[in-house]
Amino acid sequence: MDTSYSIRQATEADIKTIHQLAEAIWGPTYSSILSQEQVDYMFEAIYAEDELAKQLQEGQTYLLLFEQDKPVGFASYSVKDKAASIYKLNKIYLLPGEQGKGHGKVLLSAVEEEVKQHGAHVLDLNVNRYNKAKQFYERCGYQVHQQEDIPIGPYWMNDYVMRKRL
Repeated sequence: MDTSYSIRQATEADIKTIHQLAEAIWGPTYSSILSQEQVDYMFEAIYAEDELAKQLQEGQTYLLLFEQDKPVGFASYSVKDKAASIYKLNKIYLLPGEQGKGHGKVLLSAVEEEVKQHGAHVLDLNVNRYNKAKQFYERCGYQVHQQEDIPIGPYWMNDYVMRKRL
């Protein structure tokens, strides 16, 4: 990744930017594995601006990835189990045109470094069992830890929980 990229922590002032990025990313990411109704429902449940504000208030840390001054991706993480020093990568997304260039690895590494500074020994993430991103996470050192099915409104997220020791 060249030096025209930078990463910084997001604030409440960035909620609109995160929402706009998610709008451009969410459909292309999930339309091949989820129904349009589920994509729309989950987008509103997770990325409505008031939902993003609530996530920040509840302790999710968002990182924004910029190409020069243009936002091209984001990630978020939070504490999963403080006593066991486990953090969770809640989200990591890049605009479709930015995928496959190594930027996801840089953004994921930034999250790993930040959570290690907070005392994490383990980073977990969820990935849909049919999402090709699973191979990306495996290349980055994550392994399937368990499977879980999580209700979200009238729908289900059928996920792998992947884990990496830091």
